[in-house]
Amino acid sequence: MRLEISCQDRLGITQDVLDILVRHHIDLRGIEIDEVGKIYLNFPTLEFTDFQHLMPKIRKIAGIDDVKTTAFMPLEREQNQLKALLKTLPDPVFSVDPKGRIILVNEVALNYLDKAKEEVVGMDIADLIKGFHVVKWLESKKISAQSQKVTFLDQDYLVDMLPVMIPDTSHVKGSGNADNSTSSPATQIVAGAVFMLKSELRLGQQLTVFHQAKVDSFQSIQANSKIMKKVIDEAQRMAQLDGPMIIFGETGTGKELVAKACHEASRRSEGKFLVLNCGSLPDNVAETELFGYAEGAFGQANSKAGLLELAQGGTLFLDEVADMSAQLQVKLLRVLQNGSYRRVGDINEKAVDVRIICTTQKDLGKLVQQGLFREDLYYRLNVLSIALPALRERKADILALAERFLKQHSAKLGRPSPKISKTCADYLSVYPWPGNVRQLENALYRAVSLLEGNELEKHHIQVPSCATSASFVGEDFTGNLDEEVKRYEKDILARLYPSFPSTRQLAKKLGLSHTAVANKLREYGINKHSVNL
Repeated sequence: MRLEISCQDRLGITQDVLDILVRHHIDLRGIEIDEVGKIYLNFPTLEFTDFQHLMPKIRKIAGIDDVKTTAFMPLEREQNQLKALLKTLPDPVFSVDPKGRIILVNEVALNYLDKAKEEVVGMDIADLIKGFHVVKWLESKKISAQSQKVTFLDQDYLVDMLPVMIPDTSHVKGSGNADNSTSSPATQIVAGAVFMLKSELRLGQQLTVFHQAKVDSFQSIQANSKIMKKVIDEAQRMAQLDGPMIIFGETGTGKELVAKACHEASRRSEGKFLVLNCGSLPDNVAETELFGYAEGAFGQANSKAGLLELAQGGTLFLDEVADMSAQLQVKLLRVLQNGSYRRVGDINEKAVDVRIICTTQKDLGKLVQQGLFREDLYYRLNVLSIALPALRERKADILALAERFLKQHSAKLGRPSPKISKTCADYLSVYPWPGNVRQLENALYRAVSLLEGNELEKHHIQVPSCATSASFVGEDFTGNLDEEVKRYEKDILARLYPSFPSTRQLAKKLGLSHTAVANKLREYGINKHSVNL
């Protein structure tokens, strides 16, 4: 039987309880005193019915609040939890005392050694683990957790060594003044250490699992805001389709991240995801990168496969497709029309089995109207489209993104992730972030790299001064409210129309009826042939 006694902090109260037990010849086998005002007693050979008559006497002791039975002593519970934890761990684990003698070992380690627990407990850990001076590490003045490559049972292992520290209260000193005494914090002494071993095979298995693709490829994209949740929902459904896709959005909004997620969630996830930046290469280089070249072309002795060939069965990502040259636009259009292509300098056609995903931060519809982008290519590519909102339009995601970036950067820098102060959080939420998610990530990387404390303040965020709000009406405004509202409405419709070129798509985006949107487009003269598309 075990008792839990709730009591007040009074000198001698434990002795009063023990006196009752002595007078009645109760065999006490264990006692624990908790700091929160509890005394635990253990009578393993006593039944409750034999002790019941003493409960009222204990309750009458001054300072006793309650007496009740309990299933476990605190130390028993901790020991059972520790044993259960050790039993479930798949790797060998040893616990040693300050001299390196084994005092605890799990079943996995016993199976590896093919020994009984009694044979292993008491052994010197140095007899089992070679290649590291354990005692020297235990006796070092500044002991800390570390990992080392060692030999165990004549095989290479990685061992994680964790020192077990307890406070040394014997060195706590007061000032000697009873009324104004102060004490220094207790120093820490080494009570032993825990050794966890991992074989090369186990490490390989863990790395394999770590690098496996996530079941939900969109899980890494932060979407707390309503607008971003809608975008992710649309992207997840489009990922299952195989048609070309265009992702619209300002710089730094995460267009490539969404494109990769669409690839990983598609039937092409086992294939490659290859990237061509359409504006970073000269025409001739971009053409050979995309299509490759045949043997003998440009005087080359060998042929070269292009991205279209290398990405067979996968996805080709055309970054900033609006910057593609007119010559390359013609050749890409032919690929989309015919489903085949030729290497530069070759006469043989090769079939294409590649999904095309493009991104742009420019208004493609407007470029079409200006003659800077082929209209037929635009409609070939714009089969499926997603418009990524700017970070200022998804404020509910900012703090969650900030927390994620801080954790990622802190882990890389090997330091604890700092907290974000209230003023800093407010500043992050109202700043307009013209560089969007990329700017936020870079600003936080700089801040956490230079941070000395454990809390991020507003002054740690170094970003250019930028107005936190925009005025849509100039100071020289002379019209009336109705005219200004219509001007603004026309501008919104004109900006969205290239991404949602059908009235039904645009109506769904704006939450209006198909008829209402069709009337407004007609009123403002917005169509695929008009300016400002």
